Amino acid sequence: MTTMASFAPEHFNWRMDGTVAIVTLDRPDRKNPLTFDSYAELRDCFRALVYADDVDAVVFGSNGGNFCSGGDVHDIIGPLISMSMKELLAFTRMTGDLVKAMIGCGKPVIAAVDGVCVGAGAIIAMSSDMRLASPAAKTAFLFTRVGLAGCDMGACAILPRIIGQGRASELLYTGRSMSAEEGERWGFFNRVVEAGELEAEAVTLAQKLAAGPTFGHMMTKTMLKQEWSMSIDEAIEAEAQAQAICMQTADFKRAYDAFVAREKPVFEGD
Repeated sequence: MTTMASFAPEHFNWRMDGTVAIVTLDRPDRKNPLTFDSYAELRDCFRALVYADDVDAVVFGSNGGNFCSGGDVHDIIGPLISMSMKELLAFTRMTGDLVKAMIGCGKPVIAAVDGVCVGAGAIIAMSSDMRLASPAAKTAFLFTRVGLAGCDMGACAILPRIIGQGRASELLYTGRSMSAEEGERWGFFNRVVEAGELEAEAVTLAQKLAAGPTFGHMMTKTMLKQEWSMSIDEAIEAEAQAQAICMQTADFKRAYDAFVAREKPVFEGD
């Protein structure tokens, strides 16, 4: 296992609040666009989280009133025009690897979305386990607006599972903006929180998860991912095996002992 308390990324902000990691993009003057470097460093960060025993939950927050404006027009979109097919495929695979890393990191990820959340920014929010929004949040999967397909970074697979096929189809075909109220009503956002309270609310939620049975949370996240491609029978069997593993943890015994003693369990993640 590794520790990430001293992790110092070059292309985004990182800080720890106990065992909660807080990530924000660091270009607020341009509404926090992604670059080739920030894509790659974020991917590597979430891959490393699998082995980080000092991080139990992650908040992906906003900065300067915005979440993320997608790929930087000058640093990414411009150079893509002159790339070969081989180079383009390497880029699109890298961006997809960020989604895979977020889904596979073994930690609950909470997006705290304020202001602009479009393109790859909308994908990052989509790839999180839970999403909180400020009333000003504007989310758009605007790939068709730049002449591309809506099927970017897993959007056609993941978004319909969150908000339904018809609603996802509308957003992915039109590229239009989804308001915070609409996103909450459709189930994309878990709830809407005033902007001044957004990050604190997300961190509080993350801390509650971090204080829970973190091995159990890892298993929950693992099964949420794996069961996408399983039949019902396969999923029930897989969950039987996963739950039997969790029943061997010390946290399971701690919960029982606390119940008998009429106390609140204190979980330690083992």
